[in-house]
Amino acid sequence: MTTTRRALLARSLAAPALASLAAGGALSFLGRPAHAQAASGILRFGLSTFPPNLQPWASAGASAGTVKMLVHRRLISFDDKGGLRGELAESWAHEDGAWVFHLRRDAIFQNGEPVTAEDVKWTIEQIAGEKSTAYMRAQFQQVTRIETPDAKTLKLYTKEPIATVPIWFSNYNMAIVWRKSSASEPVGAGPFRIAGQERGTSIDLVPFDKYPRQGFPKLKGVKLTVYADENLRVAALQSGDVDLIEYVPWQSMSAIEGDPRLKMQTQYGPFMDILFNGAKGPFADPRVRRAVAHAVRREDIVKAAFFGRGKVLEGVPIAEGTPWYDETLAHGWNYDPARSRALLAEAGVPDGFQSTLLSTAQYGMHKDTAEVVQQHLAAVGIQCELRLPDWSTRVAQGMRGQYEIAIHGVSTDSNDPDGLSVVMDTSLSPTHGRSYMLKAPRTVEGLARGRAEFDQARRAEIYKEMQRAALEEVPLVGLAWRAQGYAMDKDVQGFTNLPGALTLLSGATLEEVSFG
Repeated sequence: MTTTRRALLARSLAAPALASLAAGGALSFLGRPAHAQAASGILRFGLSTFPPNLQPWASAGASAGTVKMLVHRRLISFDDKGGLRGELAESWAHEDGAWVFHLRRDAIFQNGEPVTAEDVKWTIEQIAGEKSTAYMRAQFQQVTRIETPDAKTLKLYTKEPIATVPIWFSNYNMAIVWRKSSASEPVGAGPFRIAGQERGTSIDLVPFDKYPRQGFPKLKGVKLTVYADENLRVAALQSGDVDLIEYVPWQSMSAIEGDPRLKMQTQYGPFMDILFNGAKGPFADPRVRRAVAHAVRREDIVKAAFFGRGKVLEGVPIAEGTPWYDETLAHGWNYDPARSRALLAEAGVPDGFQSTLLSTAQYGMHKDTAEVVQQHLAAVGIQCELRLPDWSTRVAQGMRGQYEIAIHGVSTDSNDPDGLSVVMDTSLSPTHGRSYMLKAPRTVEGLARGRAEFDQARRAEIYKEMQRAALEEVPLVGLAWRAQGYAMDKDVQGFTNLPGALTLLSGATLEEVSFG
């Protein structure tokens, strides 16, 4: 039976891609000693979780993103400095009110079909569709018209000028898929293809033999094996059962650094923050939210939750070293309990009040962060009852606004401040990762102005104004950056932990990995 375009739109490629295996049969890479693995050119990668699915456009976490970035290609990715570089697109520019993308002439899907502008157009239409569940749906619903002047040229027109459209295409949920794909078999253009899997345990990848980038991938295969227990994941690396692991636990980083056979790369991109219910109660008042922001000594969180492997975050989460960073603004919510008490008095609650603090016991960093926050809020008069449900309950309660304040952990989609919209644009639909029904109009307006500005110098000034607004309106409270680590055998060469918020996109660099 032929799958219609309408059916694909309605289903949004909902069937898990893992159910479909490429031709060639399952491979087995288990049972070899470490030196034999290196000689074979097969990299053994320790995943933190088995991907719930590999739907190309739905968000299923960073582990799933790593696999998707290897099986598929995006239009654009990032280099090791965090700058944009082409994948399927060789160039792009904003011309006459449209974003124009020119595709690589040699780009090819894994079924041998060329990658065309029609494939990209079709992909965007599926993502933006009425019944789509795609992660980037809201962004691509801003597209009003798509033109394909020829097979390798795509023109996008948006409702308003948007400077950050190229960054949209770099998200790991932005795979470009062959337009005649079936819902259960999305055809990608990546350097590897799925050769086999053991559901819940492992996935085997082999190179796509017609991949157009000469000399890549360098590996002869990748064996992704799940070690959900972080201690077992570290032990597997230390024993030589795997060559590279993601999500290095903070308590193990010193031991890995001290092992002469291993090396580690860390980046500060993900962060912890406090969210508020702005629909009712004391936290609808920005003065109370500012009191919370000044009440917490963040060094205690870095020590308790991250074993010292973190950095204090006393402002809007803008990555240091980017054009948007300002040292003074970065400490706008410095630890000042006297200021907290003064703000509570201004808000009419000089003696404090009773509240609840939502977190989860399922992840230690969330629970430990919540306990530190609870302690410091009590010191200024805000007495919080700690609520620690399982993670799925935490997410559900966050979506419904069933909390007063909550602890959250997140990373933005990019180092550009527009990526902060996902956590700070309180005009968007409710989500567990953004404050509930909170009014921050100046912050929201600043994000919108920055998104529409193409001059980089003016964008920098706009985003500094946005930070000033956010320090007063407090759509969230930054607490601590946390180190995101990958660890590997010293023979593994070519892997790059990408800077800042891009760290969760680092799996794409496995294309360039080899054994030294």
